[in-house]
Amino acid sequence: MAPAKHLLPLISAGALTVPGLVLHVLPVTPAPPVIALLTGAAILGASFLLLWACETAQKDISQALALAVVALIAVLPEYAVDMYFTWQAGQNPQGDYARYAIANMTGANRLIIGIAWAMVVGLAWLKRREAIQLGEERRTEIIFLGLATVYAFLIPVKGTLVWYDGLVLIGLFGWYIVIASQRPCVECELAGPPALLGRLPRRLRRLATAGLFFVAAGVILANAEAFSESLVATGKVLGINEFLLIQWLAPIASEAPEFTVAAMLALRGQAGIALGSLLSAKLNQWTLLVGMIPGVYGLSLGSFASPIPMGSFQLNEILLTAAQSLLAVVLLLGLRLDMKGALLLLLLFLGQFIPFGPLAVQLGIRAELLAAAGTHIGLVLLYLFFAGYIFMLQRREILERWRSGRGDQPLAMPKAVTIPLKGKRLD
Repeated sequence: MAPAKHLLPLISAGALTVPGLVLHVLPVTPAPPVIALLTGAAILGASFLLLWACETAQKDISQALALAVVALIAVLPEYAVDMYFTWQAGQNPQGDYARYAIANMTGANRLIIGIAWAMVVGLAWLKRREAIQLGEERRTEIIFLGLATVYAFLIPVKGTLVWYDGLVLIGLFGWYIVIASQRPCVECELAGPPALLGRLPRRLRRLATAGLFFVAAGVILANAEAFSESLVATGKVLGINEFLLIQWLAPIASEAPEFTVAAMLALRGQAGIALGSLLSAKLNQWTLLVGMIPGVYGLSLGSFASPIPMGSFQLNEILLTAAQSLLAVVLLLGLRLDMKGALLLLLLFLGQFIPFGPLAVQLGIRAELLAAAGTHIGLVLLYLFFAGYIFMLQRREILERWRSGRGDQPLAMPKAVTIPLKGKRLD
């Protein structure tokens, strides 16, 4: 019964990929919303297959490296969509594709922290009424996410995203992978389809895992162009801002499997691993995904002399994403995240959808102080304020903990701020 139960999700995910492949092969052209639905479903199914394959790979490589690989491959749909827009931006420098590439990248990054992290903490609290404690090894991810975030602030400051920015960010990711690969291999507990694959003999298991990687990646690459273009066309047909569709709908479709698996881990009492995988996902998107944009654009354009076109709107989007990342890093410096910290991230994320301009007028405040080029500058200031305030309050405890290498002692935090860091370790 158990094997059949685990086999059904594999079959269902595979079935989701069929309509998109058929649409790719047959000479038919449905309406843009239909194309977006079918190709989006294909990418969703392939994403689940990728994620299960990555989880199974933990049987053969270190868990830390596996999580890094999971985070890298599981967001292949995100990479495929973003790199398509970036490539088209190089082919059509005067078009809107550069805007779409930045929209997709910033939306994906902010969704992971604002929604996925908060979701995992909420589920863990409902199950055990306690915060999520990260293992000591997660210091590596926090450090590299902090380094990438600090560098990301330079992009809106200098107003460009160029080839050497890509080298720095990709170099940070490569450095992180080298360190992660040196961690020892630990026994992992698989559930669902990965448990079924994990029972196979080693050679057959590796062949099955490689097969899932190959098929899923092929499906994603085959549907990325149609999905991307249909989202733009759907926005125009339905009168919806295509920028918003690409920024939020595309990442939701491509990252839903990863969010689902993280939620399942949290419900099974493995919230530390769930948050760790989402931390790795954020790190790789904030380094490798951003770092690839100027390189792909330069290759498409045929020259690395010109940066990808970005106006004040796109620069402010990057600034807002960097500010959110900075607050997330500060909240994790204590190697734990509780409901107060998660709610702070969630509320600030939702705050970007508030029409600050009209509100500012009602309050007698100049709208451009709160919303420059359509981006909520007020939120950037709030992110920076909370990040600085929380760090200043707990700086001595953080420095002492990191010097001593201990992550299991509580930090003294005012109840009115966030994260009363007290509780037992889960990892």
